[in-house]
Amino acid sequence: MAAHDASRVPAWVDPMLAKADGGRLRSGPEWAYEYKLDGYRAAMRIAPDGTTVLTSRNNIDFTAEFAELAGVLAPGLDGQAAHLDGEVVTYGEDGRIDFELMQERRGRWVRHQSAPKGLAFDDVPVRFLAFDLLRLGDRDLLKEPYDVRRGLLAGLPMPDPYRVSVVRAVTFAELAADRRTPADFLAHAASAGYEGVVAKLRNSGYSPGQRPDSWLKHPLIRTQEVIVCGWRPGQRSFTGTLGGLLLGAHDPGTGDLVYIGDVGTGFSQATRAELQARLEPLERRTHPFAVAPPREDTVRARWVEPRLVGEIVYRQFTRAGRVRHTAWRGLRADKEPGDVLAPRATPLPELPPPPAPTEPAGQRITVQAGNRQLTLSNLDKVLYPADGFTKGEVINYYSRVAAFLLPHLAGRPVTFIRYPNGVDGEKWFEKNVPNGAPAWLHTVRLPSTGSRGSGDTIDYPLLDELPDLVWAANMAALELHVPQWTVTPDATRRAPDRLVFDLDPGPGTTVVDCARVAERLHDVLVADGLTPFAKTSGSKGMQLYCGIETDDPAAPSAYAKDLARRLARETPDTVTAVMAKAQRTGRVFIDWSQNNPAKTTVAPYSLRGRDHPAVSTPVTWAEVRACRHVLHLTFTAEDVLERVAEHGDLLAGLPESAAPLP
Repeated sequence: MAAHDASRVPAWVDPMLAKADGGRLRSGPEWAYEYKLDGYRAAMRIAPDGTTVLTSRNNIDFTAEFAELAGVLAPGLDGQAAHLDGEVVTYGEDGRIDFELMQERRGRWVRHQSAPKGLAFDDVPVRFLAFDLLRLGDRDLLKEPYDVRRGLLAGLPMPDPYRVSVVRAVTFAELAADRRTPADFLAHAASAGYEGVVAKLRNSGYSPGQRPDSWLKHPLIRTQEVIVCGWRPGQRSFTGTLGGLLLGAHDPGTGDLVYIGDVGTGFSQATRAELQARLEPLERRTHPFAVAPPREDTVRARWVEPRLVGEIVYRQFTRAGRVRHTAWRGLRADKEPGDVLAPRATPLPELPPPPAPTEPAGQRITVQAGNRQLTLSNLDKVLYPADGFTKGEVINYYSRVAAFLLPHLAGRPVTFIRYPNGVDGEKWFEKNVPNGAPAWLHTVRLPSTGSRGSGDTIDYPLLDELPDLVWAANMAALELHVPQWTVTPDATRRAPDRLVFDLDPGPGTTVVDCARVAERLHDVLVADGLTPFAKTSGSKGMQLYCGIETDDPAAPSAYAKDLARRLARETPDTVTAVMAKAQRTGRVFIDWSQNNPAKTTVAPYSLRGRDHPAVSTPVTWAEVRACRHVLHLTFTAEDVLERVAEHGDLLAGLPESAAPLP
């Protein structure tokens, strides 16, 4: 081969992308499974003479930045050219892939580009993890089946596996031979700190630039590329620095740049300063979006040219087009603004099952929930005898629905109803955090609103994260009740942000009658400028919510009471606004008193302590109008998990719809 050919690296290929699997990890002998990595996607292209070029997903040259990877694989190729697809990663002190550390390293590289080329970062070594082989020697492998490409990749010698290695892959058949399942592989990925799992069809070719059904990703966390479109100066302890970022992305249908929310957490002090320095030269007078974002979101905003791409983690993308519960991960120099598309309002993937018990079932086991280890007990204890539904299944339900439930608990003091001996046994309300609660559990001390006299306080639990929810479920806290207001970090109670109507069917009526009353309330509330949302109570009735803006804690009760009395006057034979049981036979009671600041309402997605594991379930107005039988608006835990997989959170738009209380 001529000298000029010997130094010619293989041509760049637009990388194949994985499609989201919709929360269902595929299973069957036609599939293979790989860990989903948390680094920078990169191609390693090697010429016959060993010349190596590293390029990003969008063909940015990474070679100088990751100079220690160049030439590592060449000795094992014996003069053959090669094109590998993979990911460049770094590892933290705990031995897990650490994307934040990679971002810090990236920032240092950008700041030191004026230094000599090939500047090393010996304190933060990188590793290239290959998962596909597109060319070997003169052989183009793009049309070869995954199994063939993977076999050739696995057969390549790895002269320095600390710097270049191959991502582990396993087939369904190999898992089955070990008496394991894809769910077990996912659980191991979670415990090992990987980002998720990618399922790949074993007979599929490599499709450059496409996102086909043959590669399906099942993430354990949701990440999103975003365009930085503005920032807010910090307040209080962050005065003088960057407080948060205003984010955009391109609408997948129209291509318009749209506002998708903000992010205010996940920044170190150094990151805040660096971002502010990067953004100030990009400042512009007006927002860059096709449609102006909500005014309440743009207070103190400083707009910038939409040139910088970053990445966030988030729990939910609402139907209103907003990311919720966000945290910053860092800038992405390997991505272009034009490539950033807004996500779709789809649910989070279900969490993997807990790791295998370390002790026999029925005793104590230790599991990893989020970033905490918890000890669980008596998982085989039956809490719903009619269904044989165990405490383990309760914990599993709350773990899997956590992404949808936690936003409705955020910042709200929680009251438990506990059933330690099952729904047929004794129950009790619990407001104070019980003895033995973990030290990491967030709590808030508030004055008692009970009848014990002034001066008493209650230490309420705040359930903000998955470990908090698992801890509560392990105590058999089946029901979770919250007020219509939230608290600030300094334990100040905010004004109510939700209006609620509790529709309680009296003797001789059912949830079908509640649905008819709900339809009437819907029309009145809409006429008053509010946006009502509906959910079942999980018992016999249903509730309506509206997001509201008010400074008067007493105003929601007064408004709700007037509305309840109005409907009762119009149809006294079917509706009552009086709590007395004697007035409720054959009528639906509109309980307006749930808006009293001292009252709580069962949280959306909470289980109820009834004969069956029924759930307080958000429903559509089409379902309300179509309800003609009790079963039409009755949902169990299993039903709800299927519903959120299909619909996401039907109450997701509640906060964004807030309007002044009439």
